[in-house]
Amino acid sequence: MSTEVHSLKYGETSIDYRVVRRDRKTLEIAVEPDASVVIAAPENASLEVIEQKLRRRAAWVTRQQRYFTKFFPRTPERSFVSGETHLYLGRQYRLKVVPDVRECVKLLRGFIVVQTHRPNRQEVTKDLVEGWYRHRAHVKFAEQIGVSMQRFPDPEAFRPKGMTIRQMKQRWGSMSPNHRLLLNRRLIQAPIDTIDYVITHELCHIAEPHHGPAFFDLLDRVMPDWDLRKERLETVMA
Repeated sequence: MSTEVHSLKYGETSIDYRVVRRDRKTLEIAVEPDASVVIAAPENASLEVIEQKLRRRAAWVTRQQRYFTKFFPRTPERSFVSGETHLYLGRQYRLKVVPDVRECVKLLRGFIVVQTHRPNRQEVTKDLVEGWYRHRAHVKFAEQIGVSMQRFPDPEAFRPKGMTIRQMKQRWGSMSPNHRLLLNRRLIQAPIDTIDYVITHELCHIAEPHHGPAFFDLLDRVMPDWDLRKERLETVMA
């Protein structure tokens, strides 16, 4: 398998795209949720043939890109002061910053309580809250991977070979070619059923790397209501 990166001029814009060459007979164009364009092509397909097909599908490609960019994660500005609301697993919690000799964060009766000996330093509060989110993400996402795997007839065949959590602006998750799962740290703020959707979606890529008909057939089988969960994710986290 080989990969190339190219760009096609289309009207006033350019379409950047990645060509993945495999042992296959047909060309397949996919627009990924991060608005990137991936073309699966036979190993001997010429660039001219690939660009001809992309040019014919360019209007559809740009429509799909506009659709996906509407739902890019948009992080609202936060001041990290007492009284401000922050999401955790789809619920709003008020931030409560209290002076203490210790520095820790805990969930307590509808509040995210931040204990710190520097209560007036918003950057300190921010670092403590972000650290708490990352810790909770590692715990909850690992638990949810085990739950989501059970949706598949052979769960072990869909176990990722590792998990990375990272703050990202343009995608909720991805699955690498060597089956390492990457998840957006912000997902820990989303409802658990939408976290299940993102993880299940990415696990499907272990069997089906691209968003072609076979991928959506698999996703439909293991999670028939995935589109409703996706819509909820986009609404809650907009």
